[in-house]
Amino acid sequence: MNLPWWHKPLDKLSSTEWEALCDGCGLCCLNKMEDIDTGEVYFSRVACRLLDINAACCGNYAQRADKIADCLNLREINREDFRWLPPSCAYRLRAENQPLRPWHYLICGDKNRIHQLCRSVRHFALSEREGYAIDDFLLFSLEEILGEEEDK
Repeated sequence: MNLPWWHKPLDKLSSTEWEALCDGCGLCCLNKMEDIDTGEVYFSRVACRLLDINAACCGNYAQRADKIADCLNLREINREDFRWLPPSCAYRLRAENQPLRPWHYLICGDKNRIHQLCRSVRHFALSEREGYAIDDFLLFSLEEILGEEEDK
């Protein structure tokens, strides 16, 4: 990976560099619940109503925080709160000093690879616009749906 900005602290990245980290999986837009006893985060198959599931991206990215009260701006939250992000999320990986997954487009050069490997919401998410209840579609872990990560 030949990215001169890769080792910059997250808070020093330009907007372009920041946005380049996103792999386009849409997993961050899945609704989540936290176990109040253990602090464990559980993902749901139900996605935010703004998520365009087929495109795996927000349908109103610029105004998402105005439209969705609990939408988080990753640039503004504590890095400890990145535990709410999927384990494969580039922002979380950077915050944890871990390498990107081999299928991330910055590594493999193909923005569709993540979808080909079924590592995005495109293959399983349900929209809350359709009336699905989060607690009816909770997952023990994302791997229940995504399967184990493959280094393809």
